[in-house]
Amino acid sequence: MLCSYKLWVQASYPPHLKLLNQNSNIPIPKTKTQFQRKSLDSRIDDIDDDADGSGLRKFALPSHVKSITSTSNPFVKHCLKLKNSSSYRHSHASALVVGTTPIREIYRYKESSQEKTVIDCLLLLENAEIPEGLDTHSCHVVRIGSMVMKKLSGVQSAESIEAIALMRFPTSFLNLTVDQNKSDSQSWFPSTHRILVLDGIQDPGNLGTLIRSAMAFQWFVFIVLKCLHSIIAPDSVLVNTQQDGIFLLPGCCDPFNEKALRASRGASFQLPIVSGSWYHLQTLKDTFNMKMLAGHPDIDGKLKKPFSLSQEFVHSVAHVPSCLVLGSEGRGLSEKSQLKCELVSIPMTGKFESLNVSVAGGIFLYMLQPKN
Repeated sequence: MLCSYKLWVQASYPPHLKLLNQNSNIPIPKTKTQFQRKSLDSRIDDIDDDADGSGLRKFALPSHVKSITSTSNPFVKHCLKLKNSSSYRHSHASALVVGTTPIREIYRYKESSQEKTVIDCLLLLENAEIPEGLDTHSCHVVRIGSMVMKKLSGVQSAESIEAIALMRFPTSFLNLTVDQNKSDSQSWFPSTHRILVLDGIQDPGNLGTLIRSAMAFQWFVFIVLKCLHSIIAPDSVLVNTQQDGIFLLPGCCDPFNEKALRASRGASFQLPIVSGSWYHLQTLKDTFNMKMLAGHPDIDGKLKKPFSLSQEFVHSVAHVPSCLVLGSEGRGLSEKSQLKCELVSIPMTGKFESLNVSVAGGIFLYMLQPKN
C-alpha cells in the first residue's frame, strides 16, 4: 500500500540538479506514482541516515491511513527506529509500548489522574478487537499485518501480541541536563520523603523492575541517564505534581527502552522520572535536608561499615526524608555514592555475598516505604 507521509524535512538539491531543472529541455517521462515513490524513498533514507536523531523532529501519519501490511512502509521504519535508537526516541519524544496490558494500564492511570492521553497511534493486529477500556478512546487506530506486528514487537509469534501503541513521553519526564531553566529543585517531585536514585543501572530488565517496584511502594525516582540525547521536546520537560517519581545517575539505560518498558509494565509513563547529575542530586539533598542511604553488601574491604536493614534501622529513618541509591549490576555503587552515602546492607543467612539489584531494590523499597 502506498501512502504519503507528512515529514517535516526541508528539501534541498545540489546546484547542478537545480540548473538541470531550470535549463534542460529534455523531457523526462515519469508517472505520478513513480514520482511519489521516489520522493518517499528518499525521505525514508533521511530517516535511516539520521543516526543521532537530530535531523528530524516530527513524523505525522495521515489520518486516512487505516491499514499497513508492508514491513517496508515508511511509518513502520519510523517505529522501528523509535524502538531501536534511544537518541531517536528522545528527539521525537515518543516510544513504542508493546502489549495490551501495559497500554491499558497507562491509559487508565492517565484518565484517573486527569492527564492528557499520550497515545498518538494504536496499532492493532488484523481482526483483533480494540482492547477493553480503549474502545472509547479517540486515538488513531491502524490495522497491521502479522509480519508487521512480528517485526515491531520482536516476538516470534505475532498472535501473542495484539496491540502496540505509539506514545508521547509523559509530561512528568524531566531531563535536568537539557532544561537548564528547571533549576528549582522544589518543582522536581510532588514529595521528597522517599527518593530512589539509580546509579549506573544498565540492564533494562532491572531498571524496569525497579521503576515498577518504586511505583508499587510509592517512592519517587531520580535517574541520571548518561545515554540520553541532548534533544528533548519542549513539552516533555514539565513535572506533573500528582505523581511519584525516579532519579537516575550516569550510566543508566533509557527508561523508555523496549525491554525496560516491558519490565515496568508501563510505570515509566506513570512516575515522574528526573534525569540529572550528582550536582542536581546534591542540590535536592541540601534543599530538603535529606539523608543519603545506599544499598551495599556487607563484605570486607569497604571504606566504612554498613548499617543492617533491621526493623530498628527502619524505625530510625521512618520520618526522615531519605534518598536510597542503588548501584549497577557489575561494579556496584560508584565511588562517589560510597563516599557520600550511609551504606545499608540486607542481612542474609545464606553464603551469597550479594543479590540481584532488582531483588535487593524490592526489599529496600518495601522495608523503607513511606508510612501514612
